[in-house]
Amino acid sequence: MSQPERVDPRALRLNAAATSLVLAAALLVPVPVAAGLLGLQALVFAVAAFVDLRLSPYSLVFARLVGPRLGEPAELEDSRPPRFAQQVGLAFVLVALVGIATGVPALFLAATALALVAALLNATVGLCLGCEMYLIARRLAPAGT
Repeated sequence: MSQPERVDPRALRLNAAATSLVLAAALLVPVPVAAGLLGLQALVFAVAAFVDLRLSPYSLVFARLVGPRLGEPAELEDSRPPRFAQQVGLAFVLVALVGIATGVPALFLAATALALVAALLNATVGLCLGCEMYLIARRLAPAGT
């Protein structure tokens, strides 16, 4: 069995900070603009979750502009929990978009706000709720799965 991909945790924090900005903006702008912002964030989440974390637009910014100035990270992190977290973020953003499309503003506001709280926790204190969900699910899974 091959080793899982390893990623720089500092890039993940930058991703969370950028995501926080996009989600906060989506809560503050008119609904049509919010829909566009959420659509773009959904694409970012989808690339990170299903293609490669390192190919996320925010990760590319980190790799080209921030990472080289910081030097090598002290340690790398298993990519599986943050990829799962990106899937969870994508789900929340899609629910928010359903809220917009169906004219249910409470659904849009709640899903966006919850995703924002999770992104802010990751960006500010390094607590990745989706990563924790992944680890709990792994512990609860039957052995060998």
